[in-house]
Amino acid sequence: MATKGNSGDHKTRSSVSIFIIVGLCCFFYLLGAWQRSGFGKGDSIAMEITKQTHCSILNNLNYQTSGDAGIDDGSRDEVKEIKPCDNKYIDFTPCQDQMRAMTFPRDNMIYRERHCPPEKEKLHCLIPAPKGYANPFPWPKSRDYVPYANAPYKSLTVEKAVQNWIQYEGNVFRFPGGGTQFPHGADAYISQLASVIPMDNGLVRTALDTGCGVASWGAYLFKKNVIAMSFAPRDSHEAQVQFALERGVPAVIGVLGTIKLPYPSRAFDMAHCSRCLIPWGSNDGMYMTEVDRVLRPGGYWVLSGPPISWRNNYQAWQRTEEELEEEQKNIEEVAKLLCWEKKHEIGEIAIWQKRINYDSCRELDPQPTMCQSTNTDDVWYKKMEACVTPYLETHGPNEVAGAPWQPFQERLNAVPFRISSGSIPGVSVEAYLEDTRLWKKHVNAYKRINKILDSGAEKDTLGVIYERGLIGIYHDWCEAFSTYPRTYDLIHANGLFSLYKDKCNMEDILIEMDRILRPEGAVILRDQMEVLIKVKRIVGGMRWNTKMVDHEDGPLVSEKVLFAVKQYWVAGEYNNTSSQ
Repeated sequence: MATKGNSGDHKTRSSVSIFIIVGLCCFFYLLGAWQRSGFGKGDSIAMEITKQTHCSILNNLNYQTSGDAGIDDGSRDEVKEIKPCDNKYIDFTPCQDQMRAMTFPRDNMIYRERHCPPEKEKLHCLIPAPKGYANPFPWPKSRDYVPYANAPYKSLTVEKAVQNWIQYEGNVFRFPGGGTQFPHGADAYISQLASVIPMDNGLVRTALDTGCGVASWGAYLFKKNVIAMSFAPRDSHEAQVQFALERGVPAVIGVLGTIKLPYPSRAFDMAHCSRCLIPWGSNDGMYMTEVDRVLRPGGYWVLSGPPISWRNNYQAWQRTEEELEEEQKNIEEVAKLLCWEKKHEIGEIAIWQKRINYDSCRELDPQPTMCQSTNTDDVWYKKMEACVTPYLETHGPNEVAGAPWQPFQERLNAVPFRISSGSIPGVSVEAYLEDTRLWKKHVNAYKRINKILDSGAEKDTLGVIYERGLIGIYHDWCEAFSTYPRTYDLIHANGLFSLYKDKCNMEDILIEMDRILRPEGAVILRDQMEVLIKVKRIVGGMRWNTKMVDHEDGPLVSEKVLFAVKQYWVAGEYNNTSSQ
């Protein structure tokens, strides 16, 4: 994750690295892999599945570093207890609060965008888990089952029953893998896409799913070693993103409205819309140009459902032929203006491919309006534009603008183009390689403490992260994250509190971390000792168990590491807080 330095200065980029790792056993997200036990205070099904897994148990952190005995960590100082919030806030999403959303215009989905509370309206309390909360099942079990208590909302089981999104079975929800466009399961649908898009050879690795529902498309893409970033608004489809997250699938609350997507340019190998209800041809094609911005040269866009194949389906869709024909015509015209090549249209599925460079687009008539921004990754709270993001310069018709496509493993270990081309000021190839070496060292030290991690990196280089075939999102930690409570199993932050010193309140950041962390989830904070002492004092009143240890190079290094585990507690419980 790349962070934004200050909510009042959205142009700021930071040098901090925050790893928020979503998912259960054997599941990659961002820059790490993390094995999750699935063991909590949950029901008997969760307990039985846990017996069949060998993942580490977070709340049994085994600290094996030396030199921490001499650290004055402030543990004897008086601790201020941060109280639990009222039970009505169990699923509170501060920047997508439903009541606040209704005060904004509905035009272009403005009311579904981020609208964070002013300082005086922020909650200064801990969001409780619902009664009966059970830690999620281990992957891949979690793909198919979610404990009912974690998200007790049945409306989609009725509303989407025919489409096989979700079914209620006793004390769990079951996800059969269906979707609006693939009611009989995602596997066959994905196989159809893979007959056109090179998913099986590792060339396509990252995908963006717009209007994802419960994210079954993203969940089943893992079989192809493709990782999707899914998003959908918090709307009438109750808890759809929350279900995706409980399943262990990367997802955020988001919408294509008026603000640019929080991803760098040239990020995704593939973008996907399956009946996502986005008016692609409207607003001068602005939403398609935004997809074009985040697609890599040579990337694919999949559109399935209305208006594709409207002649055969207009009656079933209960829409007029004229309306659907006009909608598809507009989409085709925008795709032509973007110089996309249509590769496939069979049934209700159409696939376009973005050109690898601009050479073959120079004869377009009329020529599209090109965006004038000198930094195409400067997107945080920036207005979306109906203009085309320019390709990088190339020197031949077969050269890929940016970098050639490579299979994932090669791509993961290669020096990213943004580094080798000098596109990131102050970051040379040598600095990148040294940074990689440093983080291998850090992560090896984490493994010795607790075997839960497998990778790491650092710097404000979200575009680099995507070039390596990994995923992330821009975020400003002075604001709440675009997600539900209890999203993440592990939060890792390097230098975060030093970066945000004098920019926003440390307590607010830690309360937000607590909101998005699952009960019995872990936090690893790496920072200067005096900073971590302040952090430790605050979390001592937050029902976190903590331990501060020395840098892996020994006690003379001023940088320390604070490990924490969030205690299990639910609504209605008022256990004493503690910090070890």
